Amino acid sequence: MKYKRILLKLSGEALAPPSGTGIDDAMLGAIANQIRKLYEKGYEIAIVVGGGNFWRGRSSEQMDRSTADYMGMLATVINGLALQDAIERFSIPTRVMSAIEMPKVAEPYLRRKAVSHLEKDRIVIFSGGTGNPFFSTDTTAALRAAEIEAEIVLFAKTIDGVYDKDPKECEDAKRFDELSYRDLLVLDLKVMDQTAATLMEENSIPCFVFSMKEEDSLLHALEDEAMGTVIRR
Repeated sequence: MKYKRILLKLSGEALAPPSGTGIDDAMLGAIANQIRKLYEKGYEIAIVVGGGNFWRGRSSEQMDRSTADYMGMLATVINGLALQDAIERFSIPTRVMSAIEMPKVAEPYLRRKAVSHLEKDRIVIFSGGTGNPFFSTDTTAALRAAEIEAEIVLFAKTIDGVYDKDPKECEDAKRFDELSYRDLLVLDLKVMDQTAATLMEENSIPCFVFSMKEEDSLLHALEDEAMGTVIRR
């Protein structure tokens, strides 16, 4: 096993039905099943889930940005609870931790407690973003990965890696096999925000960008780097 402790960054859109809003039960179950297979391989798994299938902090130009961002954080808690329920159907112990305290539904985020859960073979889902406005869930993934000393961050996307231009719009788009975090900034590639890239680089945490659309793609991502794009310091 190349890695032991991994962090999966899962977008809210990955859980959404074709309409793009809400949660698709079939997709939720499929993702939980992929996570089950990783768990049975012996990986320690942490997950940061987004909330874009319900709300994005930048969705409203008229709303106060802080208010909008807090709404987005609450959306990630909804997705975290849904994902916990789906994973626990496989009898896998799972804990949702929230950066915004809401003890009725999730544990408050504490780094030592999160590490303890992982060491006890529990899956940990980080929700509520960083608990502060103006930070994306990409930055949350980078921050939590550094805090729990994850060995790699898996960025699950809707396309199979990082391209020099949008492959959905440009047939001549070229996919990169490997990049540095500096390349992301210099080439202005919109894979993650600059804060997340800087955090990952400073803490020497590699990441892998891949598509969740293929069957068992999550498992293959850890076994075959040809499945996407590796980004390293």
